[in-house]
Amino acid sequence: MDDYLLDLEVDVNGEEVFMVNKGIISSYSGRINKLLSKSKGATCNLKVIFNDFPGGAANFELITRFCYNKGKININPFNISNLTCCAQFMEMNKSISATENLCEQTEKSLEEIKYWTWSELLVALKQCEDLLPFSCSLSILDKLLDSLIMRIASSCETSPCQSISSSDSSGFRLSCDTRSTESLKNTSFRATWWFEDLVALNTDLIEMLVKLMVSRNFDTGIISRFLFYYQKSRFVSVSVDEKIKIVEKVIEMLYSLDVSSVSYKSLFGMLRVCSNINLSQSCRENLECMIGSQLDRASLDNLLVPSPIGTSYLYDVNLVLRFLKSFLGKGVCCVPLSRMKKVGSLLDLYLAEVAPDPYLKPSKFLALITALPNSARDSCDGVYHAVNLYLEVHSGLSEQQKMKVCFGLNYEKLSSETFNHLAQNAKFPSKSAVQALISQQRKLKGLLQDTNEATSPCSSLVTTHKGRKDEGGSEQQIVLYAKKFNITDENDKLKAHLQGMQWRVLELEKVCRKMQIQMTKIMKSRLLSQSNAKSVPKLCS
Repeated sequence: MDDYLLDLEVDVNGEEVFMVNKGIISSYSGRINKLLSKSKGATCNLKVIFNDFPGGAANFELITRFCYNKGKININPFNISNLTCCAQFMEMNKSISATENLCEQTEKSLEEIKYWTWSELLVALKQCEDLLPFSCSLSILDKLLDSLIMRIASSCETSPCQSISSSDSSGFRLSCDTRSTESLKNTSFRATWWFEDLVALNTDLIEMLVKLMVSRNFDTGIISRFLFYYQKSRFVSVSVDEKIKIVEKVIEMLYSLDVSSVSYKSLFGMLRVCSNINLSQSCRENLECMIGSQLDRASLDNLLVPSPIGTSYLYDVNLVLRFLKSFLGKGVCCVPLSRMKKVGSLLDLYLAEVAPDPYLKPSKFLALITALPNSARDSCDGVYHAVNLYLEVHSGLSEQQKMKVCFGLNYEKLSSETFNHLAQNAKFPSKSAVQALISQQRKLKGLLQDTNEATSPCSSLVTTHKGRKDEGGSEQQIVLYAKKFNITDENDKLKAHLQGMQWRVLELEKVCRKMQIQMTKIMKSRLLSQSNAKSVPKLCS
């Protein structure tokens, strides 16, 4: 280089200043040639300043060596990414022969990518990472990622130590050298052996890799497992800001996958990670949406998330309410009943866990009870026991507050045993017991109506009349059943069904009468114990 006139000064990204021969450099670089053509007639040394040269000073020196060596350089997997990006930046594809055209030389060398080893492929990809975002606009990055995915996909079908394109058995050297022969026989290992090797890549390259995998119909379950592995591995030695970037990118990529193929346990693990870092609101919403949409896969332990710092209540009830909102999604009709009932059972368990929390407000507790439609529960006994526990812990609630909590109970879905318990339960407001009796009688009337409708084709009718008053002074509804059924043998099944309904109505009548008697006794005892007499609502028949 000392034999040439150094008449051009090049400042590369503020890192280093090079003195080069403008004639030699410009003969290979169309970009330099255009810049010098604008300064014809200048007598002093010229200066070119690059602020965005790919790879900085080290790569500019690589380019000058190519120019001073008359367009000759050894292109290999360890420098091809740098040479490709620099050649494109310097426009080294003009005004020279094909043999001296660096762009064409690198393009030709890329045709040999199928013969590269796995480790050589990773080195070239890592170089592209350092050249972002410039390398994104070049075909070399697409070719490297494409080759990577082909080898990963191929390894799921064959042993990862086999070379897919040549006799060079080191094609998957980085992973195979540290694994035993027996472990290679494991199907799970064959699907995940590449995880560790790709952890070194940054999130931008991983995002491009995942998008390409999805477009090639790659197993989304394997992709999601890799993303969780990637996040966990990268967290070991990065700053808080870098952790936020990694988590947000991983959640964004997981959100683009089929959520049913994503590990539900790992999503809750990610939720715990997010509680310690300041993520964007949209990112948190995406994660909660993924969890909530599959809430029927959750367990009680999953939902018992501690409340955020600065709050007094024990568990994050607001989080569970957001999960329920995501689960219902576009509407109740869009959720299969079987899934709805699973979530109903899970929520009943959750209600029992949070009910003893002395700081849980009645409005939040009621919101949990009413979050799901009535169809989610065949029985409301679980809700009743949770409400009973809540009222026991929150004994200081006013009568009005108690009524608001009890408003969430569907009394028509309480069992006979629970009705008996409610009738003797002093923790519940008296109006609740009355409401329970009203609901019970509505149920009886509904059964009678069904029986009437079922027997309408027959000659006999099912009727009711008011009978004598019980001990509490309330009139009882007595059921007069059909006399004789003039039905043919073809209606034997209908007859058996009607008889079963009649027995059920009789049993319910007995329970109702017993409850009314008990309620009357309880109310009388309350009146005697109170110094100031209060009006007691009359029991409805």
